[in-house]
This record gives sequence, structure tokens and C-alpha cells, in this order.
Amino acid sequence: MRITLERSNLLKTLGHVHRVVERRNTIPILSNILLRAEGANVQFKATDLDLEITEAAPSMVEKAGATTVPAHLLYEIVRKLSDGSEVSLAVNPEGTAMAVTSGRSKFSLQCLPEGDFPDLTAGTFSHTFKIKAADLKMLIERTQFAISTEETRYYLNGIYFHTVEADGQLKLRAVATDGHRLARSEIEAPSGSEGMPGIIIPRKTVGEIQKLVEDPEAMVLFEVSDAKIRLSFGEIVLTSKLIDGTFPDYQRVIPANNEKEMRVDCSTFASAVDRVSTISSERGRAVKIALSDGQMVLTVNNPDSGSATEEIAVSYEGDLLEIGFNARYLLDITNQLTGEDAVFKLADPGSPTIILDSSSADALYVLMPMRV
Repeated sequence: MRITLERSNLLKTLGHVHRVVERRNTIPILSNILLRAEGANVQFKATDLDLEITEAAPSMVEKAGATTVPAHLLYEIVRKLSDGSEVSLAVNPEGTAMAVTSGRSKFSLQCLPEGDFPDLTAGTFSHTFKIKAADLKMLIERTQFAISTEETRYYLNGIYFHTVEADGQLKLRAVATDGHRLARSEIEAPSGSEGMPGIIIPRKTVGEIQKLVEDPEAMVLFEVSDAKIRLSFGEIVLTSKLIDGTFPDYQRVIPANNEKEMRVDCSTFASAVDRVSTISSERGRAVKIALSDGQMVLTVNNPDSGSATEEIAVSYEGDLLEIGFNARYLLDITNQLTGEDAVFKLADPGSPTIILDSSSADALYVLMPMRV
């Protein structure tokens, strides 16, 4: 194999695919990236056996062929080459080494045979639809922070995508929860998504999808089966296994009788929570919220270092209510809100609270209280 590529094209493609490769691997071939040159393109492929990304880059192919080389090493070499240069990749006749040449720089990388490279065969997909990249990114960004990191409850280690009938319309909904908080976001269901199986997209795949959305106006081809998804972003194709588990019935934890409503300016509230939580300990990040007519008092007590209080004006007309929350969780939710106001729907100090975005009816958050 002998090919020449523009450094910028090569770097961009390697930037997309090399991230999938784990830095520590017990299987040597999984540390490598597969290059296959034919026609006027080189296809790059990387996998960790659960997730696979392929992308084609334009190149001058003098001699077609395929090989695998260390992913992170090749990426670092190309990253350090000078801007605007051309990079030549040539594999020796034995197929054991690849020469990487650019200007006066020359590197030699060990190759492993392409026949050893695993293929994440996708199988057939039952549902195919197109979704706007901006919508996909929004669904992920509004829910990603609530993904559980607890390995024992593996079925919570991702975002649950499914279609659901709501207010007489079919919606594509994304939900994530870690048992302490729940995030739900939805858009109008794209044509073709009707009746798709509910799928749990793993945390690592979710992170990669976010990074691959570069043009918000682009359309992403979304293909779904019971066990895998395939997303096509133009030349980039991401294939991933799904989490094999049943997502819990999240509707049961969304309270229906939270009658007390409190509205607060989102940025004022977030800044106040951030300030008073400075005094909290790493273990107990509890902030107490005391609500009375038109006023909220935030209090943090830390037996080891002191206490903090702050008052802010709110729109609230109910009885006096004191409730505690994890400050970090409150800030995670307020970071997602795009409207001026955050709307809290409360019941009592021991019941979950609903938090809504004043500018969007398509997002809903549930937060469990803490004892303070």
C-alpha cells in the first residue's frame, strides 16, 4: 500500500476515529487502526469491540492495499507535523512496517495484518430514519449528565431512546437517570421512527456522538435494531452495540401531584447555589431551601468549616416549605435550562421535585430531596 494525503484531511479523520481506541489493550490488534486504500479514498476504521467508527478521507492512491497501525501513535505523529504538508504512507513488501513521511520527517510504525482486525458486523436494522444533528445533540446534552456511573445497575449506564405518544403526538424521547435525578427530553418523532424498539445507548457511544456532530444543520441517518445502532454523519459511520437490559419504568418516579409552584430567575438561582455550596463538604453537598411568600433562603451548614446563607426573590405563594437538595445536582440541571426562569413544582420535603424550563416544554427534570 502506498498513498499520499493532505495533513489536514488525515488529522481530521484520525481525530474522529482514534478516540474509540482504548489506550490500554490486552489484545494488540485493538490498539490499531485499520487503513484500507482503494480508488481515490482511504477508509479508516477503529473499534473497541462495542463501538466502531469508520471514515473515508480523499487521498492519492498509488498502490491499493490494507493494513493496521497503532492508532494513538499515528495520530500523535500527524498532529505534530507542520501545517499544510503532505503525508505519505507506504507499507513495506512484507507488510510488517509502514513508513510515514512528510518533508524531512520520517517514521516507521509496526503493522499487524488487516485479516486480524475485528469487524463489528451490524446485521439488519429494523428502523431507519433521519434526524437533524442539532436535535440529536440537544436530546443528548439535556440528559447526559444524569447517566448513572454505577456499574452494578448497568442498564442505567446510558440514555434510553424510545418513541412515545404524548399530547396526541408521537415523540422521540431521551431519558437518563441515576436514581437520584432524572432527565427527560423529547422532540417530534422523525418519520420512520414509529414503533422502533426502546434502546439504551451506552455512555461512551453518547460521548462520541456528541463529538461527531459538527454541523448542526446536517441530517444524521439513524438506524436501529434490538442489539445495535448505526449513525451516519456524511462520510463518518458510527456503529455501536446497545446496552442489553431493560430500562426501568421511569414514568412511575415522575410525581403527578406536585401542586406548589415556585419560579426563580435561573442565573440568579444558580449563582446563589454555587456561592453557598462553597462551604459544603465533599461528602455532604446538601443545600437547604426555605420557601416563603416571594422569598427563598438558601442555607448550607458544614460542622467542620462553618455555614452560609443567601436570600433571593422568587415567585411563590404557598405555605412555608423547607427542602434539601444536592447542590451539584441542582447546578447540573440549571446548566441545561435555556429560559430565563426555572420552574419548580414541589409537594413536601420528602417527595421528588419536578424542575421545568420556562422556555421549553420539551424538557423535564426530577430531583430527589436530601435530608438536611
